[in-house]
Parts: sequence; C-alpha cells; structure tokens
Amino acid sequence: MQLQLKTFSLELAHTFSISRESHDFQDTLIVCLQLKGETGYGEATANPYYGITTVSMIAEIEKIREELAAYNFSTPEIFHEFLVQKGLSNFAICALDLAAHDLYGKLQRLPLYRIWKTKVDQYPITNYTIGIDTIPKMISKIKEKPWPIYKIKLGTDEDVAIVKALRKHTTAVFRVDANCAWTAEETVQNAHKLKELGVEFIEQPLAADNWDGMKKVMQQSVLPIIADESCIIEDDVETCASFFHGINIKLTKCGGLTPALRMIRKGKALRLKIMVGCMTESTVGISAIGQLLPQLDYVDMDGAMLLKKDIAQGISITADGQVIFPNTSGSGIHLLV
Repeated sequence: MQLQLKTFSLELAHTFSISRESHDFQDTLIVCLQLKGETGYGEATANPYYGITTVSMIAEIEKIREELAAYNFSTPEIFHEFLVQKGLSNFAICALDLAAHDLYGKLQRLPLYRIWKTKVDQYPITNYTIGIDTIPKMISKIKEKPWPIYKIKLGTDEDVAIVKALRKHTTAVFRVDANCAWTAEETVQNAHKLKELGVEFIEQPLAADNWDGMKKVMQQSVLPIIADESCIIEDDVETCASFFHGINIKLTKCGGLTPALRMIRKGKALRLKIMVGCMTESTVGISAIGQLLPQLDYVDMDGAMLLKKDIAQGISITADGQVIFPNTSGSGIHLLV
C-alpha cells in the first residue's frame, strides 16, 4: 500500500467550548491509503485531553511506513490486528483503520453498510451541538441553526438556567452533556429539572472514574445516563453496563471502525443504548460514522456541520437532518484538497 499523510487546521464556524476547554480550530490528520488504483481515506483529530497531536500521530505512523508499503492487505480486521501489534495509539490506529475500511469498500465496489449487511432506510437523526457560551449567544446559535435535536454542552454555574432559556426558543429534543463537570448530587437534582424541560438524556455527568458516584446516579436519576469519557475501549463496555443506560462510542478513542463494530455488538447484548459520537471531524470522519447509522440508537455526527469550510465530500446532511448517502463505495469519501 502507498501511504500519504495530510494535516489540516479546521476552522470552526463558532468558538467551541465545553466544560474543560475552548477552541476555534481543530487540528486533524488525514490518512490516504492507495492500492490497485483506489484510495481510502481516514481521519483522527488531535485531542489535548488524551495528549494526542497531529505531530505525535504522524511520528507513530512514519515508524511503520516501510512495513505499510510491504503489507499484503486483505481485510480491515486483519489490518487492525497488525496495527495493534505495532503499539500505535488508538487515535493513529483509527485514522489508518478508517482509511483501510474505505479502501476495502472501494475495492469491493460496495458501501460499508452493505458489506455489513445493513440497510439505510431507517437510522437516527444526528443532534446538533451547542457549545458553552453566554446565554444570548447560545440562543443565537439555535436561531441560526433550526434543528430537530440539540446536544447542549453544560458544566457551568447556570446549567439549568441555560436549558430554560434555550427551551423558550425551540420545541426540539434536548440532550445535555456535562463532560465530567458535575457531582452525583448535582446530577440527580438537575435530572428532575431537565426532564421537565424536555431533555432526553444526560451524557457523562461525572468524572470518568467516579464509579461510586455513578452508582448513586443510576439509582436515583430520572433521566437515562450515557457514558462517554467512561467508555473508551472495548473492555469498558461491560463495566459501563452496570453504571450507565447507554454508551457513546468515539472512533478515535477506541481505535476505529473495527473495534467500534465489536463494541456495538457487545453493548446491544448487554441491553445498552448505542450512540456513536464525533470529535469535530471533517466529512472524512463523519462519512465513516455514517456507515454505522443503521446499527445505532443515537448519533452525534455534526462535526463537519460545525466547520467554516470542509475538506471532503461524502455523506451529507440536509436541513431537516436527513442523511444523503453517496452513490459510491466504501465510506464514499472524496478529498477536496
């Protein structure tokens, strides 16, 4: 396989803030794998919370460049095993795994969802994320982007007031994500108030390792709780089944589509609700997530919608949330730059 690495600093349409950080640009790595005249594209974003940069991912991948060139590619699953054996981070593995899946589908002349024997006649609508900001600015973002489902980032001193204010301007479904900022007591109290405001579920209210607190929340919360930072890799799924009602799988964190598919199967067997989320990827990463849609209960794939300018074509999302799947194979990705 031939390997090409490209880095981009994706400018966001608005400053994006969560409880622990804010940014106006998202650094991302695009991996291009070429074989037999086809090119597969994969993506992984930098993430300071996990200590990942585009520079660190490139350094990891460059160490195995010669081995990749000599690699006899057959399936993404076998290729993923090879990458794990090389000791790469899950973020670097994700970029390569997504590219391998896109390449494999293109070589098979089939979209991934068909290779996985799923249909795209029914799928969940993505939420649109409203980052933390002043209440007037958060209201203006909702007015600017009418949408059927919003994910509202929380973790401030006025969280319930934020949701109350936003509720006055839309009848859309609300989901809230505290990104580890609350205590167990706050979560239980907030859940009662948020349920009255039309909130569907709460995502990761407590610190990722606060299992004692999550036990209390599971016993007392009137809203479902979805794991994010507590559910990173495959082994976390079974643990989360005792403390959460569902899991949010991030491809970059778990290492790509290969482990994500296994996490989906394991989560369903444990009767967990299944969500896949994004990390403000371009359409490269979003198109990979889109192939999983028929298998999901919830999805957060608005990353490309939050950008000022995209770098790829693939899956697109209409103004009412419907997904348009490209008439191409793999993940349907075409890089524009």
